[in-house]
Amino acid sequence: MLGRDELLAKAEFALNRSKADETEVVIFGSRSYLTRFTGNRIHQNAGETSYGVTVRAVRGKRVGLSSCTSIDGSSIVNAVDDAFELAGLVPETPEFPGLPAPEPVPEVPGNYSRRTAECPPDLRAAYVSRIAAMAADKGLDAAGSFSTAELELVVTNSRGLKAYASLTRARLVTLVMSDNSSGYAEASAIDIGEIDPTSLAETAVEKCLMSRNPISVEPGEYDVILEEPAVSEMLLYLAFMGFSADSYQTGQSFMSGKIGQKITGENITIWDDGTDPSGFPMPFDVEGVPKKKVVLIENGVARGVVYSSLAAAREPGKKSTGHAIFPGMFPSCLPTNIFMAPGNASREDMLGSVEKGLLVTRFHYVNIVHPLLSSITGMTRDGTFLIRNGKIVSGTRNLRFTQSILEALARCDAISNCTKLFAVEGGLAAVRCPSVRIRGFNFTGATEF
Repeated sequence: MLGRDELLAKAEFALNRSKADETEVVIFGSRSYLTRFTGNRIHQNAGETSYGVTVRAVRGKRVGLSSCTSIDGSSIVNAVDDAFELAGLVPETPEFPGLPAPEPVPEVPGNYSRRTAECPPDLRAAYVSRIAAMAADKGLDAAGSFSTAELELVVTNSRGLKAYASLTRARLVTLVMSDNSSGYAEASAIDIGEIDPTSLAETAVEKCLMSRNPISVEPGEYDVILEEPAVSEMLLYLAFMGFSADSYQTGQSFMSGKIGQKITGENITIWDDGTDPSGFPMPFDVEGVPKKKVVLIENGVARGVVYSSLAAAREPGKKSTGHAIFPGMFPSCLPTNIFMAPGNASREDMLGSVEKGLLVTRFHYVNIVHPLLSSITGMTRDGTFLIRNGKIVSGTRNLRFTQSILEALARCDAISNCTKLFAVEGGLAAVRCPSVRIRGFNFTGATEF
């Protein structure tokens, strides 16, 4: 990667070229590697280094936006000039507050691992080989991917703001299959050394074997245990539907008009914190504003939403919480470092009081049904099991669900005492969450697989 000094020099070059009243330059770089495997064999190794430049040019209350995917001088000059020209053509944004002033950016230790950044392909292959060998030993086929990435972000503006961060991520996903069953496991970490391929293989193989010859169950309401991959998916959709100030201000959020009111069970606390080292810490957003911890739901009560500088300008007394995403998008801000508080239940505790229910490993093909109701629909996948009298007795064919997330969290009566970290592939978002037990989760359809 280019590093702090060279990226800042390129950003300063762009600022000096601009004729706008105010100018912002964002450069995002990624060097990533991917090993894919299927049928217990690696079939693809790929690597890519890419950079993107985004320029915001401000002329009064008009904001022009341009971007390019090259960081050579001529491309940057073109992006700066295009942004300036566009700023003279677009309508005014009356509430635009100007670009953010510089603020001290907190140190966020532990978000970079040289071992991940320099991970060679033969090490990724060794991780994959371990999973493949354990699957083959049971007569099963393993597939999946192992990605490592080094990322860097620089944000500068003509008000003197300069912010730089570098970080690493690793993510290993595996799916182990028989002729009529499958099992899933994944792990994400800053440091590749924290990912244990043996543990992942054991989990995926066990799920695959346990779910062989799945039975059909009728749609309806079931008590469910949602494992961490399913919970992380729910939280990401919840964040997109309701935790942005833009949605809140326009009445499109389930939080609109509900601040201070109970919206889930009292055992539910959800927050966003880009400085927490147990997640994937990132010290500032794409406007260069330092990230602040925002409590979203506390003991079941709606507490707040996240803000960009533009969203904050629409409400008296509000300031950006450091959650702006790339300019020109709606919403303009989102939680990207989501946490859900653990409870005190063990896996045995959670299973113990389920007379008849389902254990769900993860969701697939999830879509939004109704944002104001926090309603989503999707499928179970890669490890769905029938529970009777506190014991897992069989794998089941997959089911379709349609469910309000908030209503589900209102019926959550047990939360695991440990959490897992999940990186969102291809982005900077992450979730750390527990597993949960929910009474009366609504399944609307069945499948033949």
